[in-house]
Formats: sequence, structure tokens, C-alpha cells
Amino acid sequence: MTHTTKFSFKLNATDGKARTGVISTPRGDIRTPAFMPVGTAGTVKAMLPENVRETGADILLGNTYHLMLRPTAERIDRLGGLHKFMNWDRPILTDSGGFQVMSLADLRKLTEKGVTFKSHIDGSRHELTPERSMEIQRLLGSDIVMCFDECPALPADRKRIAESMRLSMRWAERSKDAFGDRPGHALFGIMQGGLEQDLREESAKALTDIGFDGYAVGGLAVGEGQAAMFDCLDYAPDYLPVDKPRYLMGVGKPDDIVGAVKRGIDMMDCVLPSRSGRTGQVFTRRGVVNIKNARHADDPRPLDEQCTCPACRDYSRAYLHHVYRSNEMISGMLLTWHNLHYFQEIMQGMREAIASGTFADWEADFHATRALGDIDPF
Repeated sequence: MTHTTKFSFKLNATDGKARTGVISTPRGDIRTPAFMPVGTAGTVKAMLPENVRETGADILLGNTYHLMLRPTAERIDRLGGLHKFMNWDRPILTDSGGFQVMSLADLRKLTEKGVTFKSHIDGSRHELTPERSMEIQRLLGSDIVMCFDECPALPADRKRIAESMRLSMRWAERSKDAFGDRPGHALFGIMQGGLEQDLREESAKALTDIGFDGYAVGGLAVGEGQAAMFDCLDYAPDYLPVDKPRYLMGVGKPDDIVGAVKRGIDMMDCVLPSRSGRTGQVFTRRGVVNIKNARHADDPRPLDEQCTCPACRDYSRAYLHHVYRSNEMISGMLLTWHNLHYFQEIMQGMREAIASGTFADWEADFHATRALGDIDPF
């Protein structure tokens, strides 16, 4: 644990646009580039918190929208805050709730003030504004707080994207005002603007003028495809301050993550490793393996001979195939552990490569190994 009382970011090395550094918080250091496992409802599904830490994770993400509905931020606050509630003593980033309102809520109504919506759980009516989002995240006790924003699904027309972005910038200012002075806690602004370069630049300038502890690139990984996302990332991070962390929200697959870091991103999150683990999809250095396939039924070999996670160290493909097909809970536990371990292994590999100035070689090897495909059937 670090003994800082402040939030800070130190850039240690760059290689091209790729960066490695350390975000310091009162609850511990976050090595960047960092992948944040998603603990939607106060848990990374199928994992104990100490096991998530064993995979190499320095920080988790919690979801404002889900936690405000159940068990409620007020209840979590009464019980000592989210860290104590979920038994995770390291940093937590909470999103603002805006994306879930867009994607999950029924009958939502958007105004300048905020969003009113009906819960996807029980149909109850709620209002989320920049001020309420800041209050909820304060009650949760998160270390990194995200501004409340509006995220339109792509594709959308330019007029809709521009209006949405400018609304988000007004909400960012209100978020900053409502956040107040909270030493040791950080507030990140969220750049919007779809795939329009001039709108991204306008958004970045507005956020920089307000001033934040870190900056996110929002509104990507919402249906535009990898090529379009990378095109945007070729310029979007460059509009953000060099001396602050840059966070790409909701990304992604292993090759998405590597491509984002190559373009100057420091932080990412995604439900993919845990969700895929529960559905039998496994990420390995040689690409994706579907453990449900019959080819694994008699295979005594591990998923990945080079991996040191418990699923690979202690169990065969045949066993993992069996417990998945039998709907045994241990299947989701082992495959999620493996996926999270592999994602953190990618991050560590990139951190080391950037520090030693060998990122291009590391990236070439990463893609070449994935292109080999899975090992031949047993």
C-alpha cells in the first residue's frame, strides 16, 4: 500500500504513443496501462475479491446505476461504504450511470436537468442528474468518480451527436461543482463526440477548461466496430492532457486493448473476461477457445501450458469441458479466473515492453501468436 493522501499520476516511460506509469491513491497504486475488472453489483461475478487481486488487478469498477437501485447507495453508506461492503480494500472506480440508463432503462426521459427512468428491476421511477450521480458516488466512497454524461448509441447523425456532446459538457461542469473538494478522491471528465474529429476536439477543450484529475474517452465500443474505434483513437487521446490518466470506457477484447494502449490509452474496463468465462469462452495467447466444443472432451492438456492460473495449473480441458456441460458452478469460477489472469498478463507484458522500449516487438509477437489459433485437437 502507498502512504499518499492525494491522487496523482506519474508517467514513467513512453514508446511511441504507448505509455506506462503509476496512478497513486490513498488506497494503493494502480499500474498503467491498467485493466479494471467490472464488479457490477459489488462483486466480480464468480470470483472472490482476494482472487481478483491474485490475477494482478490493482483496481475494480463498480456500477452506479445498479448499486443505486439495489441495495441503494444510502444502504451501502450506512454499512461502511463499498470497499468494506464488498471486501475490496484497494481502489474502486465507479461509472456515472449514464451508459446503463441509455442501455437498460425503460421509458427514460432526457432533459437539461438529467434523466428520469424506470428501473429494469421493478419498474420504480428514478431521476439521475449530475448532482445525484456525484452524491451516489460519494456515498459509495469510490476513489475515482466519473462525471455524469449522456452516451448516444452509434450510428447516430452528427446533429444528435453534437447536441449530446454539448449537453454532456454542461453536465461535466455541474458534476465538477457538485463533486466539490474531496482530497484523495479523483473526478474524471468524459470526452464525447462520436466519430466526428472536430466534435472530439471541442469536447476535449471544454473538459480541459473545466479541469479534471483524469479524462475518459467515452462513446466508443457502442456498435461502431474496431476499425472505426481505432480511427477515432488515432487522434482523440492526443487532445487530452499528457500529464493526466486517459481511460477508454468499456473496452474490450484483447486486441482492442492492445490497439488502445498503442494509441495512448492508460486505463480500460470490460465485462468480457468475466461474462465470457461464464459462457464457456476462454481467451488464450493463441486466441479464443470454446470449452463447450466436443473436441475437448478427452483432452488431458491444460487450456494454456504457459498460463499459471488455477484453471490451467490444476485442471484439464476435459474436466473444464465436463463441468461446463454439466452446468457446475466451478466452471464459471475457473474460466473467469483464467480470463482475468490472461487480461492482466497482457497488461503486465505491455507495461514491461513500454518500459524497455520494445512495444512494437511485443505487439508483433502478440498478434503472431494469436494468429496461430488453438493447439491441434488431442
